[in-house]
Amino acid sequence: MRIPQRTLYFALLFFFLFTGSTAFANFADEPQHFFRGKVISVEDVVSAHPFATLDQEAEVLLTSGPFRGESVFISSTYIENDYFLNVYLEKGTEIILVASVEDGVIKEAYLHDIARDRGLYYLLAAFILLLLLVGRMQGLKTVITLVFTGIVIMKVILPLLLLGYEPIPVATFSAIVIIVFTFLIIGGVNAKSFSAILGTVCGVTVAGLLALWVGEISHLTGFNSEEAQMLSFMEQTINIRGLLFAGIIIGSLGAVTDVGMSVASAASEISCANPHISPYQLTRAALNVGRDIMGTMSNTLVLAYVGSAMPLLLLLLGYEMEWLKIINLDLIATEFVRGIAGSIGLIVAIPVTAAAAGFMMSRKK
Repeated sequence: MRIPQRTLYFALLFFFLFTGSTAFANFADEPQHFFRGKVISVEDVVSAHPFATLDQEAEVLLTSGPFRGESVFISSTYIENDYFLNVYLEKGTEIILVASVEDGVIKEAYLHDIARDRGLYYLLAAFILLLLLVGRMQGLKTVITLVFTGIVIMKVILPLLLLGYEPIPVATFSAIVIIVFTFLIIGGVNAKSFSAILGTVCGVTVAGLLALWVGEISHLTGFNSEEAQMLSFMEQTINIRGLLFAGIIIGSLGAVTDVGMSVASAASEISCANPHISPYQLTRAALNVGRDIMGTMSNTLVLAYVGSAMPLLLLLLGYEMEWLKIINLDLIATEFVRGIAGSIGLIVAIPVTAAAAGFMMSRKK
């Protein structure tokens, strides 16, 4: 019988932790500190461990933290195409180290992972630069709303969820705050913004309520991912099932907001071009614009969820599972509800925004 390679790795790790490597066991009990480093020299040595293809000894220059400028020596094992040990060190490679510090001195250091954040910062800088160059003042407003959204998520939503507050009220209230702030900054204090706010709030609320209703009759648990399962072992009491529906509300917010502003903006332009248009005609014109947006945005929302689940879909097809089994999997049902509920939310936002815009923007009463 052939033993899976990953099983052998776990067996080897177990051996080191409980039998042979007291240094590693002691390190696990000490406070861990993370530092950025740059490999200044590396040497490949003959592997001393089973199942390993290459051992490396490297000198690393620390480039962050209180020990910046100091050098440490680390050992690393590299196995090609492995999920865990796939980091091949070369001179100039930027890495993240995990180290134990005792009496102000680094006692031991180990390779944690490749440093990836610098590329992310470059991409974020390019995104902001393009927003400012193309959008100018509107681009600046977009940056402001993005920063505000990030603050609400990091400083309000996540801390309240960790404190044990119910996820659905937290997500709903936060979504409304984000919607109001975003539209008032982007569109200004006018009828266009208020009609977009009304339509978006209705769409997001319908998406959340619909997901909650279908989740009840479909018995969705919320434990459809490893992260959700790990949350159940934390000291904080978190409503995992409510977290699922809160995620659907937040996830649909972007698409519904886009639709709401697009319909309201189109209605505003039509009203400016024809000041004597009646409320009914303006509502009908805005609704026609919304119908065109509806087809593309629904595809966008569904394809976004399908794209994130591509490995899972290939796995299911590869094992030729029957449709009855696939559609009743908790993970598949959850993603299905997530995509369809969000799409229904943006569909609802279109007529509500169009009707509100027709009533507020038409000058012919």
